[in-house]
Amino acid sequence: MGENEKLARVVERLNSSVMVTALWRNTNRMAVDRLLMNDHGPVHVKIVANIALRILRLFVEGGVTPSIVQHHGMGNEDAEVVVVLASALHDVGHVVHRENHEEFSVVLASQVIPAVLKGIYDEDEATTVMGETLHAIYAHRTDVHPITIEAAIVRVADALDMESGRARIPFEAGSHSIHAVSAYAVENVEIHRGDERPVRIDITMKDSAGMFQVDYLLKKKLAGTGIEDFFEVYVHSRGVLEGDVRVW
Repeated sequence: MGENEKLARVVERLNSSVMVTALWRNTNRMAVDRLLMNDHGPVHVKIVANIALRILRLFVEGGVTPSIVQHHGMGNEDAEVVVVLASALHDVGHVVHRENHEEFSVVLASQVIPAVLKGIYDEDEATTVMGETLHAIYAHRTDVHPITIEAAIVRVADALDMESGRARIPFEAGSHSIHAVSAYAVENVEIHRGDERPVRIDITMKDSAGMFQVDYLLKKKLAGTGIEDFFEVYVHSRGVLEGDVRVW
């Protein structure tokens, strides 16, 4: 968490919340147990939160100003709270249904966020943080245009949870969906400071099935975010692609 005391307190409250941990657990009841999809519960949201935080910090290092700073006069530490809070709650709507889960996540998150932020922010700033967080949750939906830097980062971070271990449960359960098979093909995802742009993403895969994750999930989520030009994306494969191939 670095020196961000606000973020540390938010994470502590999320992890100790009975409601939040129950939502994470029951999200996987729907996603993994009933739909045989990849994990969307506590492990997923922690991976997404760490990726989003890493990307945001690289953006700031690269001179990109978060929207909450530009439009509300708040700080980079508040932008970190937004991306982590949105990452933590973006999929909880699965407890209602997979379809339109983004909208359901907004409704459920709005019941959680006030208690999480109480005493960390005054009422005015807490309302601003909640609004920015709810926008980021809603805009992780592919057909919704993210209007803030923070929302765009959460959407991309969500797509980057694609390493092979993430497909283990549905794959071992016999799922032959393209989501399970393609995720199983991706061995490693690394996020670094870019050579030409703020962020470089390196994706290593053991066969070409993993390209579904890149072409239909990552690229689709990255396109139209407004932050496309801040990324370099490279694929390394032992399959049909040889060497280092830049795909974005």
